[in-house]
Amino acid sequence: MRSKGWTLILIFSLAINAAVLGVCGYHYYRYTRAAPSAYCPLSPGDQHFYQGLGLSDAQIERMEPLARTFHAKLGKLGGETEKKRERLVYLLSREEVDSGRIERLREDMAGIQEQIQREVITHLLDVRQILNPEQKEHFFTILRRSMKQENNWFSKQGG
Repeated sequence: MRSKGWTLILIFSLAINAAVLGVCGYHYYRYTRAAPSAYCPLSPGDQHFYQGLGLSDAQIERMEPLARTFHAKLGKLGGETEKKRERLVYLLSREEVDSGRIERLREDMAGIQEQIQREVITHLLDVRQILNPEQKEHFFTILRRSMKQENNWFSKQGG
């Protein structure tokens, strides 16, 4: 009987370990295998949001000036945001905190974020006009998936 008890405990322990390993593997796969981004003309790096939409050469040709303008604007706004963040950290780290300056800086940063949101929405509306109905459906599926992943940022970062 004693041997049978140890066998059952061992089998139970192995089942729990397999379940934990499966859950960990699932979460690792889920968070490291993000949805493939799609091809975006002139987008830096290998992550392209429009990849997989099956854009024709004519669509890519129409997309290139939009992408060029969009990425230039976002690059400029991103640079401004970074400078404001650095300034904010500086103001917060000072011995004497100036709440008024911090609030004005926060308002400036919120204004830049609003500009970024406007640019992104305008770009999405411009891109939408280039796509055919099947591409639009796929595009917005990718967009929804991307937004869900971004909304999980805190849980992925442990904060």
